[in-house]
Amino acid sequence: MQILLKNPYMKNLLKRSVMAALCLSAASTLTYSQTSDSADHFMQKGLLEKQNGRRMESLNQFEKAVKYDGSNKMILSELASAYMDVRKYSNARETYQKLEKLGDASAENYRQLLTLSYNMKQQDDVLVYADKLKKADPSAKVNVYVGKVHYDRENYGEAIQTLNAAAKEDPTNGEIPYMVARSYADMLNYKQSIPYFQKAVQLDTTKPYWIYEMGLVFYAMNDTKNALKYILQAGNKGLKKDNDYLENLGIAYLDAGDLDNGVAIMNDILKRKPSDINILNMVAEAYYYKGKYQLAIDSWDQILVYDKQNASALYMIGMSYQKKGEKEKGELLCDKAIAMDPSLAALKQKKQMPGL
Repeated sequence: MQILLKNPYMKNLLKRSVMAALCLSAASTLTYSQTSDSADHFMQKGLLEKQNGRRMESLNQFEKAVKYDGSNKMILSELASAYMDVRKYSNARETYQKLEKLGDASAENYRQLLTLSYNMKQQDDVLVYADKLKKADPSAKVNVYVGKVHYDRENYGEAIQTLNAAAKEDPTNGEIPYMVARSYADMLNYKQSIPYFQKAVQLDTTKPYWIYEMGLVFYAMNDTKNALKYILQAGNKGLKKDNDYLENLGIAYLDAGDLDNGVAIMNDILKRKPSDINILNMVAEAYYYKGKYQLAIDSWDQILVYDKQNASALYMIGMSYQKKGEKEKGELLCDKAIAMDPSLAALKQKKQMPGL
């Protein structure tokens, strides 16, 4: 080294190299300082806009700030919050994930990620963040999210177990017993579902659809009295009385033996759906089994207006005439129907068996 330093040329070259390095270092320091100052400048502007309630303007400032310093946790936190304020949930979730990568393992960060992941149907992430949140905050109520994921995946055993644990965490949340009720109902275990439906509507009186579903479950259990009771109650609580609701209400009335109310509702539906074969057939059957044979014939005749080849309707018209005492006419119509659909012969044979 001493030999090189004695060489004037090499000595000057070394000086220039040192000076260049010093200049580069100074430039780098200056650039970092400018970048930091710019990030802080836009950060402060964003906070001011936020304070003044200008959400979009504050978001714009935070987005500018993060371009200058993408690893600043404070900026990212404000940016994520700003995305939430303007409902840009996908951007918010990505930003909270960046915070996690930068070491933010706070309960609040995981709580946001859990909620956003659930709302965005990222089910695998829901399970991951629920576990991380529980570790960060043992008191966090995560079981309701986990239970819903299991329900959505039709893993009803895990759903019921987790949701029952969620009920202990939050005993006033009506949605929890409702989801348990749905889990049992989806497994056709209707009897087991009823106490949970009842608990759900007791905890939350603002959900008429839950009452309606309970009524349908009672109907599936052939409990027509309670089916009618709760379907009516759901309508009185504000459930939209669309065609599906009215049809189920009409069926409940008919099955409960209330012909007048049942037929009145079915006829109201037919004003909007005049060629609904299923409704026409239900009205006709209701009249038939109440002994109002001419009204039954009129309803089945209406089916034949829309479907001339409906052998079942023709057969029941024949049966109605026989019930009215016009046996020969009725038998001719039944035989004509059987010629159209030979499977109807089984009904004729059944009617001819002693005791039937």
